[in-house]
Amino acid sequence: MEAEGAKWTSTEKAAGGFFQRSPFNFFRSQTQKKKPSAEKGGCEQYQGSDYEESKEESGKGSRGHKMNDSCLETQMVEQIFPAPDSMLCLQKVQNFLGKLGKQPSSKVLDLNNCALSTTDIMELGEALEVIPHLETLDLSWNTNIGGKLFLLIQKIPKDHKLKTLKVMDCSLTSEDGESLAQQLYKIHSLEVLDLSINKKIGYGLESIAQELKHVSGLKVLNLNRCGLKLDGFKHLASALQHLLELRELDLSCNKEIGGGFKYLAAHLAELRNLEILNLHQCCITEEDMTVLTHIIPLLSSLQDLDLSLNKSIGKSSDHLLSRLRFLPKLKSVLLGNCSLQHNSFASLADAALHLPELEILDLSWNKCVGGNLKLILKALNLGAEIKVLRLSSCSLVDEDLGGLGLVIQAGHLAQLQELDLSYNNQISDQGWAMFYQDIVGLEQLSELDVSRRPSSRGNCGEWLGKLLAALLKLPQFTELGLQGWVLSEVQQKQLEHFNRDNERNVRFDVWYGA
Repeated sequence: MEAEGAKWTSTEKAAGGFFQRSPFNFFRSQTQKKKPSAEKGGCEQYQGSDYEESKEESGKGSRGHKMNDSCLETQMVEQIFPAPDSMLCLQKVQNFLGKLGKQPSSKVLDLNNCALSTTDIMELGEALEVIPHLETLDLSWNTNIGGKLFLLIQKIPKDHKLKTLKVMDCSLTSEDGESLAQQLYKIHSLEVLDLSINKKIGYGLESIAQELKHVSGLKVLNLNRCGLKLDGFKHLASALQHLLELRELDLSCNKEIGGGFKYLAAHLAELRNLEILNLHQCCITEEDMTVLTHIIPLLSSLQDLDLSLNKSIGKSSDHLLSRLRFLPKLKSVLLGNCSLQHNSFASLADAALHLPELEILDLSWNKCVGGNLKLILKALNLGAEIKVLRLSSCSLVDEDLGGLGLVIQAGHLAQLQELDLSYNNQISDQGWAMFYQDIVGLEQLSELDVSRRPSSRGNCGEWLGKLLAALLKLPQFTELGLQGWVLSEVQQKQLEHFNRDNERNVRFDVWYGA
């Protein structure tokens, strides 16, 4: 700033704190030179893009003579920002965003991954006071916010219209959680609250849960990997009675809530608008499964269900999976690494017959699928909507691929876009070769993964030529996973020349080592 010829005034120094060396000072000093201090009034609220619209309107004028640009600009500023500091408030926000490479907006403030400093955080807190129409505030991936969230939150005016608040991976502490809880009554219009990947917030979630009653219009609550404790889970379960508009609830990767789903029984079933329920890696117990078996089938609007990485539920999950038939709107069912047993897999296969809108099915890392894929192929015969099918590390055999190939030939997977068959090392070269002749029926396929385990590398068979020939007939195809296969020099050249010779842009994820 000093290099540009600006000098710090005594007024600026007296202001103290964080504005002394902020990017707003140059404009402030210039404004003060033009306007006497006696004229200064309170800050008008920031109008953002509405200011530009007002400029256009004021230029139309009803006077009979033409004003020059200078007079017109002066009139516009006086009409919209009568006090000198009003323009200063606007300029502060614009300069602050400009420093971070962001465009000003009256409704959206996206500051994710901006490496905000303590000074930035304090300046941002001041900016929040003068942006009344702000609807979205994204502070995600700014780790320095941890321990300082109160500097921002306390500046939000009461009855603010904020709808979306995202503070992902910001190293929030339990004190930050308490600070947020104390301010929730100010932002009762909140619809999206994302506090995911803040492991240290832990006990602060208890305070937040108790104050969620102030944001009864909340539609999305994301607490993924937040170190949610059992006591906090109890309070959250109780808070659900106030969140009847909730559409998405993400409690994933909170391992300490396992065994506590009995507290949800009273209120989770009331969330008739819930569309997404993510319980991935929550250490769900057999007792929890009994509760969920009674509750989940009552969530009539449910579209996405993620129970993956809950290994202990395999023996008892057949009862829940059989009752998924009562949720005909289900589009995504994720059951990866759930230690499914034959009976539970059979129950899922029967229920899938009643899921006409199913688009995503993940059965990865469930060994019982191997040799038994035919159980669910009947449902796939009807599954014209299936777009993603993940069968990684399922101990598949040639017979499984043969049955899948017949379903493809029949045209029942015409919408399939992503197919994961990785880590199925029991399939022979002949099995792969036969299957690659069938995939030409997957006209919408864009991704295919047939990688091997890194610890069990194998030589790539002659089937590679058949696979590449099939890819030429798939216009949407963009990515092929071949990790773990050892390619000969000839095969390496086939891949290297594929895109050039065929005017394609396919990404090959492959390991060329010996």
